[in-house]
Amino acid sequence: MLAQLLRNLLLAQVLIGAALGYWLGQPEPLPLATMCLVAMGLPFATMILVDTVSALRSRAAEPWSLWWRSLFGEYVAGIVIFLFRQPWTRKAPTVLPATGQTPQIPVVLIHGYMCNHRIWDDVSDMLRQQGHTVIAVNLEPVYASIDRYAPIVEAAVNDLCRITGAQQVALVGHSMGGLAIRAWMRAHGTTRVARALTLGTPHQGTQMAKGVHSPNGKQMAWKSRWLADLAAAETDATRSLFRIAITPQDNIVFPQREQRMPGVPVQVFEGLGHLQMCLDPNVIHWVTQQLSDLPHARH
Repeated sequence: MLAQLLRNLLLAQVLIGAALGYWLGQPEPLPLATMCLVAMGLPFATMILVDTVSALRSRAAEPWSLWWRSLFGEYVAGIVIFLFRQPWTRKAPTVLPATGQTPQIPVVLIHGYMCNHRIWDDVSDMLRQQGHTVIAVNLEPVYASIDRYAPIVEAAVNDLCRITGAQQVALVGHSMGGLAIRAWMRAHGTTRVARALTLGTPHQGTQMAKGVHSPNGKQMAWKSRWLADLAAAETDATRSLFRIAITPQDNIVFPQREQRMPGVPVQVFEGLGHLQMCLDPNVIHWVTQQLSDLPHARH
């Protein structure tokens, strides 16, 4: 569903770019190569513009050098994820077996808002090399309540436990995906959870969600009632399963350093953008480290 939406959006941008190239060439037509360059360049220019505006809106009192580094990193991440990976996936996600020699705990990967399972390509490859069997889900419908994603997570957990024989799994969520993990725990409990990691998740909400009217957008609003109710339903034992990673230069989830849960360890990665967290080698290494000490318990 999201992939089709992104393909349609890219097609619309290319057509608008072609029309713009034709208009710029009046009264004499531009060379065909130049018109093609304008048409194909518009999606890239749009991505850069969106990232720049969001980075300016979200900028905290952090060093400008780190802000610039995160902005350029987010340019690359946005182009890779939104232009080259996510729009072109046509197959439903499936369980991917480990390629490493020593079996490790299986992992469910859960993406965020306006993303799909292809955001996890780099993370998935590394986890499989480390011995983890992996499944990366798609959260659909795209604009639904986060609570509606709990059955999707439940199905993935059941599939992993059935296929691997494991009694527990680890879950990794990026952005809204971390909230989907918490919503699933509220609905289905924590007995099958060995550990839950969140990357750039709006645990306290984000001011970027102002004006977003979809159910999940409203739930992710800064200090929303849904988030308060979610936190009230969690115990210390539930929170002890979590580990949090944030970046102070997050261009989507802000205030950045407020994205915490009581008593949960927080790892801070400087100089990264929001999407970039799923591509950065240091973040991926942190994910594998956090899962390396978990036993792979079988039935």
